[in-house]
Amino acid sequence: MLTPAFDLSQDPGFLTVAIRVPHARVSEFDVYFEGADFRFYAKPYFLRLTLPGRIVENGSEQGSYDADKGIFTIRLPKETPGQHFEGLNMLTALLAPRKSRTAKPLVEEIGASEVSEEVVDDDDDEEFDWEIEQTPYEEVSESALNPQCHYGFGNLRSGVVQRLQDELSDVIDIKDPDFTPAAERRQKRLAAELAKFDPDHYLADFFEDEAVEQILKYNPWWTDTYSKMIALLEKDQEQEDHAVLVSFSEEEKYQLRKFVNKSYLLDKEARSQVYYGLIDILLAYCYETRVTEGERNVESAWNIRKLSSTLCWFETWSNVHEIMVSFGRRVLCYPLYRHFKLAMKAYKDTIKILQLGKSAILKCLLDIHKIFQENDPAYILNDLYISDYCVWIQKAKSKKLAALAEALKEVSLMKAQLGLDLEELEAAALLVQEEESALKAAQPVPGQLTLGSSPETSDSEEADSPTTSGTSDSDSDSDSDSEQDELSESQPEAVASSLLGPFLEESRALLVDGGGACRTTAAQGSDASQEKPLPSSRALRAPGPLIEELGEQLQTAVQVSEPSSAAAGNHGNVQERDGHHAPNN
Repeated sequence: MLTPAFDLSQDPGFLTVAIRVPHARVSEFDVYFEGADFRFYAKPYFLRLTLPGRIVENGSEQGSYDADKGIFTIRLPKETPGQHFEGLNMLTALLAPRKSRTAKPLVEEIGASEVSEEVVDDDDDEEFDWEIEQTPYEEVSESALNPQCHYGFGNLRSGVVQRLQDELSDVIDIKDPDFTPAAERRQKRLAAELAKFDPDHYLADFFEDEAVEQILKYNPWWTDTYSKMIALLEKDQEQEDHAVLVSFSEEEKYQLRKFVNKSYLLDKEARSQVYYGLIDILLAYCYETRVTEGERNVESAWNIRKLSSTLCWFETWSNVHEIMVSFGRRVLCYPLYRHFKLAMKAYKDTIKILQLGKSAILKCLLDIHKIFQENDPAYILNDLYISDYCVWIQKAKSKKLAALAEALKEVSLMKAQLGLDLEELEAAALLVQEEESALKAAQPVPGQLTLGSSPETSDSEEADSPTTSGTSDSDSDSDSDSEQDELSESQPEAVASSLLGPFLEESRALLVDGGGACRTTAAQGSDASQEKPLPSSRALRAPGPLIEELGEQLQTAVQVSEPSSAAAGNHGNVQERDGHHAPNN
């Protein structure tokens, strides 16, 4: 018999079952429904469903067949009109026989009444404490017991890695999980993360974060769905099942039908480990979905399993904060984009998925299952974790998932809690950046002429030219004539400098070159002006009328008093050059 593809929907009064049966013999089919049981038979197809609510035969049921599409559509009235059937898209759970949905205890008290499904689920309805009671670690001799350590979904597996060591060596980081206790696994994981952390890579992403900011703007599929759910909650003012907001593709429905239904015997600690592991896996999946913007690549399987300590180290948890610290450390150690904002964004995305409920979580798990299934070594993680999660989540209580989302919302993660000295690295890098900026600002602009640089060279050359040994008489005479001409030209400028000296010291100097173009430079103090004389007339030349006017006042200004400050130094240079060149004249 073949299990056909089917889909369930509902309205306040009816449950609609659409069954796709191509090539079936339409003239011979049978439909049976009573209470929570539904059966359909049309050779070679057979479908048996255990419904989440009760239906009744009252004459209002309807049925139709679309020959072109090969789809039977059957409308069944609800026993209680207006009742909402939860979990209609959990196909694996619907296909499970009713008697196998409850795992009875292996040991029963004689005379005790039969344990019903509702009694078994009473333990799930109680308030769940997300803090596990911890006991001090005690050294136990391996020679005495030599137990194998457990891992996998609900810590139900052991000895798998020992048999598949060659295949799993490229999938997980822990080398010998069958004989490595949980405490030792954590110590090795922390040491491996510290060894892998690269400060240069982290700082590069911290300062050059254009690509990271672009990734943060991406909206995955659950963003719009979450907004719609919030809008419905504000409108209805009450919590309802919003699974209708999440739809499954035909490929995803085919995945669900292929899963084998199971029942899991989990104690309280094992159940908490399952919930905690779910958070860790969803965090890694949200990061991968965001950085690839929903487009899978060859690195997707590596990213998910590397960022999840549950998958990579078979890690177990005692509280939600441990999960966040582990995820934050691995985001900053392993993937291409290592930024703290990405870890926090994945954290917010995970909260949204948990609040959307089982349908959204199942859709994410199916995507992870597909990614691992298409990756050669990673498919083993489906057998250890993901396949069981896909079956288990369909029967999980929505109240527990809502409580898990609230517990995750209360967690706050700071950089200082990651143990990677991120704040110190950032402070040091910012300090270095400020020093480099200060050095660049202090460097002079290429080609800029500072006050007193050219005149010193000019004056030194002029001072050295008369005393140079070994010069010919003709050279001496020509130099004397040129210096005399220079002296006659520079005297008015010296007087101008002496008259304008106080203004040069207090504000800015007006420098006029030979071509008539003006430049302004910062004024220097009196000491600097004495050490560095003003430029000569060869380098700087004032307009003709100003020189003539200052020349007329030359004799009076020199005889009346000795100038001070920068003008005194310049006038002294003029007198010295007059006395020095007098013999030549």
